[in-house]
Amino acid sequence: MASSASPETAKTKIITGPGGYVLEDVPHLSDYIPDLPVYTNPLQDNPAYSVVKQYFVHVDDTVPQKIVVHKDSPRGVHFRRAGPRQKVYFHPDDVHACIVTCGGLCPGLNTVIREIVCGLYHMYGVKKVLGIDGGYRGFYAKNTVHLDPKVVNDIHKRGGTILGTSRGGHDTAKIVDSIQDRGINQVYIIGGDGTQRGASAIFEEVRKRGLKVSVVGIPKTIDNDVPVIDKSFGFDTAVEEAQRAINAAHVEAESFENGIGLVKLMGRYSGFIAMYATLASRDVDCCLIPESPFYLEGPGGLFEYIESRLKENGHMVLVIAEGAGQELLAESNTQKDASGNKLLQDVALWVSQRIKDHFSKERKMTINLKYIDPTYMIRAIPSNASDNVYCTLLAQSAVHGAMAGYTGYTSGLVNGRQTYIPFYRITEKQNQVVITDRMWARLLSSTNQPSFLHPKDIIEDKLDEEPATPLLDNGNCSPSCT
Repeated sequence: MASSASPETAKTKIITGPGGYVLEDVPHLSDYIPDLPVYTNPLQDNPAYSVVKQYFVHVDDTVPQKIVVHKDSPRGVHFRRAGPRQKVYFHPDDVHACIVTCGGLCPGLNTVIREIVCGLYHMYGVKKVLGIDGGYRGFYAKNTVHLDPKVVNDIHKRGGTILGTSRGGHDTAKIVDSIQDRGINQVYIIGGDGTQRGASAIFEEVRKRGLKVSVVGIPKTIDNDVPVIDKSFGFDTAVEEAQRAINAAHVEAESFENGIGLVKLMGRYSGFIAMYATLASRDVDCCLIPESPFYLEGPGGLFEYIESRLKENGHMVLVIAEGAGQELLAESNTQKDASGNKLLQDVALWVSQRIKDHFSKERKMTINLKYIDPTYMIRAIPSNASDNVYCTLLAQSAVHGAMAGYTGYTSGLVNGRQTYIPFYRITEKQNQVVITDRMWARLLSSTNQPSFLHPKDIIEDKLDEEPATPLLDNGNCSPSCT
């Protein structure tokens, strides 16, 4: 196999092979630190692993990004498979690890923290683990929490994060100074795309200084907008909890004359929660997401559709993702939060008022609209069973990679397999619902709502995509591929 690196960046590590095989590999400490000592993996003496037929992941194990291919297709892009290696680059007694959580809350944060701590302790015998309090700022605010299995034993049963979190506060030099001063050599960073960009900057500074420090990311986003990975942890829990709000909206709507239940769900730039909650509940008549433009007035508009549903059924349920329809609001808004995200207008509240005005003033029609906003309730709950298992796999995979000397990567699920993904692939774009894809078509057929797209828009959208095939919906490996 031939290895190559992009001339623009030192972080790109590409390995090519026969049949169009491409491995987007992750950095290793040995790439920039020569003559590192190597140790036997203590897992081989761990009684928990004595029943495992094959202890260790083979050095050449990789996972394809695309799982559906044609017989003449190239083998395509792969990622390094996660898991324990036969040799490790840290002696357990020398490891001083830290964990930090950044950005907004998400179900499963405490589970990830717990499983990193327990994985380090029980699998590798690591005893020194610090929690950085309050996000990235905690590195230079000198706020730390001692973590061990006893401290984290029950935290997975609680929402939020025991370490606290914040947005922004990323001073790369100060953070790496703090890492050096404390003698930390493994850094586990849990956060979304902005946090992972910060993690990438920390890794680059660590590499530049020649430090033996593994920098590892665990992707966190309740909106499921991180690319490459199958889904983000907490997403299943968010969809499940969103259904409770939709059920309440449905009960309210059908109990009143011309009742309308309007539910606002999370989704700044990606409408996955709204789409999956809509498909799961089957009580929703219309779902509006950021990726699908809509309009209110005129033939084929939202007002006309609402009126037709009320005349047909006597009630309706409307789900709006928080980032949908921002272009409809007249106010220009350039303000951003500490993470650099644009501060959104409350489009759901605006739409609900426009609906009331339209039917009371223009149509002279009595409606009863109930507005439900469960967003902060959804993200503050503990993760469900499915997400708890997923968080465990992510955390343990991250620990195995760090102990094996890998760095500058995110632990993520690709086609049902745990992998190590280079930071640049996680931060290059946002995962979004493809509205010319089968999953969105399934939603439209479930709700019977209009697409709010003119045929000309659909044709132009498809011309911008890769040539369609009978087997592949799109090039992404998002939940919409299943």
